[in-house]
Amino acid sequence: MHPTCRPIAAAALALLVTACSALPGRPAPPATPGTPAWRAGPGQVLLLGEVHDNAAQHALRLQALAALLARGDRPALLLEPFDRERQPAIDLALQATAAGPPDAPLAARIDAVIAASGQVAGWDWPLYRPYLGLALQHGLPIVAANVSRAETRRIIQLGLGPTGWLAEVPEDIARAQADAIERSHCGQVDAGMAARLSQAQVARDQFMARLIGTHAARGVVLLAGNGHVRRDIGVPRWLSPALRERSHVVGYLEPDDDSASAYDEVVRTVAQPRQDPCAQMRRAPPLRPSASAAPAAPASR
Repeated sequence: MHPTCRPIAAAALALLVTACSALPGRPAPPATPGTPAWRAGPGQVLLLGEVHDNAAQHALRLQALAALLARGDRPALLLEPFDRERQPAIDLALQATAAGPPDAPLAARIDAVIAASGQVAGWDWPLYRPYLGLALQHGLPIVAANVSRAETRRIIQLGLGPTGWLAEVPEDIARAQADAIERSHCGQVDAGMAARLSQAQVARDQFMARLIGTHAARGVVLLAGNGHVRRDIGVPRWLSPALRERSHVVGYLEPDDDSASAYDEVVRTVAQPRQDPCAQMRRAPPLRPSASAAPAAPASR
C-alpha cells in the first residue's frame, strides 16, 4: 500500500485503492464513468467539504481533483490545514522546489511545502500529502486558507471588528454557528462562549471567501471542513452574488450527518472509526465566556 494510504474500514477499502492510482508519482487517471464531472476552470469555484479524519472521503476527493486536472483545469488549490501567515514561507518553498533539480523526488518536494507551513498539530498530514503532490505535478498555486489558532484567540477575546474582520454577521449565521459549536463541544461550552467561538469560525469563512475572490479568475478548488463550505452559513454566504452563482458546493458526509440540504451535492461515505470525541471533553470542566483559549473541536468541524 502507498505510504499515504491509511488503513480504513473494509467497506471503504475499494474506494481508497481506486484513488491511490492518482497519488504522487503516478499519472492522473482519465475521467471514468464513476468520476464526477466537476470543473474548476477560469471563473469557476469548486468547494469540497470533508470530515477531517475520514480517509474514504479524502480518497474520493483526490480522485475528483485528479479527474478535473486531467480535463485541463488548473485552479488555485486552497487548503484549510495551512495558516495564512505561513503563505510567504510556502511561496518560498514552492519557488525553491521549482528551481531545483527536475528529477528531485516528489516526496521531498511535498515535505518542503509541509515544513514551510509549520506543520500545525492536529492535522492528519498523510491524508493531505496526495493533494500537494497533484498540485506540484501540475503547477497549481498552493494557498493557505486558514486563520491560525493564535489569531482566533484574539478574535474570541476582542471580537471580529477590532481584529480586522467584518463585524456585521447576519443573525441566522451567528445563531446557527453558535448552535453548531455548542453541539460539537458536547455540552462543555455554554452559550456565551459558543457565541464568541463562532466569531472565529466566521472569520475563517470570511478569509476563505476573500481568497476565492482573489483567485477566481483562474479557477478555485477549496478543500475545507464541511462546516466551512455550507451554502447556508459558510463560505458561500460571504462571496459576491456573481461568485456564488459560479460556485458548486459538495459536502462529504458520514451516515449520521443530517446537513445534506446545505450543499449543492452530497457524497456519502462510511464513518471513519474513531474514539468518542466527547469523552475527553466531558472529563474537563465546562468553558465559560471568560476563558482565554478556544477548545479543540471534534474532527467533523
